[in-house]
Amino acid sequence: MMEQKVVFLDIDGTLTQPGCNEVPASAVWAIAQARAQGHYVYLCTGRNFGMLSPLLKYDFDGIISSAGGYIQCGDEVIYDCPMTEPQRQAAMDVLEKNGIFRTVECKEHSYVDECLRDYLYSQAAQKDNIEILQRRERLEQSLGILPMKEYQGEQVYKIVVMSKSMEALVRAHEALEKDFDLCVQEKDVSGLFYGEVVNKAFDKGRAIARVCSYLHLPIERSMAIGDSLNDLEMMQTAGLSICMDNGSEKLKKIADDICPSVSEHGIRAAFYKYRLITA
Repeated sequence: MMEQKVVFLDIDGTLTQPGCNEVPASAVWAIAQARAQGHYVYLCTGRNFGMLSPLLKYDFDGIISSAGGYIQCGDEVIYDCPMTEPQRQAAMDVLEKNGIFRTVECKEHSYVDECLRDYLYSQAAQKDNIEILQRRERLEQSLGILPMKEYQGEQVYKIVVMSKSMEALVRAHEALEKDFDLCVQEKDVSGLFYGEVVNKAFDKGRAIARVCSYLHLPIERSMAIGDSLNDLEMMQTAGLSICMDNGSEKLKKIADDICPSVSEHGIRAAFYKYRLITA
């Protein structure tokens, strides 16, 4: 008898190209086949719930969004943990004081500091490289990110940060470490350090444990597929961890296996290899 499993898929860089909402046909097919054979397939992403709407047409058994801050199994919400108002205000103030650009992610919408765009314009002009700005604008459009002036006090789940210096991020982390973790990635194409301020009450790993408990499946029957350091807790928790070939070199070192990149049909290859689907 087939052993039922639950698969957790990161989105950007794993299920899709970063900032894209189109899933390769090979992955759509593999997910449908795995579900038809009795396995569960969940999205497990740092994106907020609103950013997922273009992907929900592909049919998943549930979603983990906001890096574990909001979990939905089928139509049932099993976890919902926005920042408290004092936490939100403290985080926003500390980041602003340290000159760190902020994108606040609420349940349905996200809002970015307008000064980030001004900075990117200046950098593009200095370096005669408009591609930096064009990439950022395409990302904001594809994910529906709005200017901060439109923010009306919605509850915040996490804050994406971009900083001109690592020192500023270290200072912010020291001021906020009682309530928040700060996961810092490598520099992005704009030359800024990129990271996420996430409530210590949750992470992708604890979200996986919450879903497995809800489904009454042992954690050993879970599989996590990701590509970046914000997938670290997810990979450490799941029974089997797989990093995309296009993923972080640091993550590859702790993953149980590596599958082909997004463009090389990595999801389908992983599903075949671990017998979630058969020919």
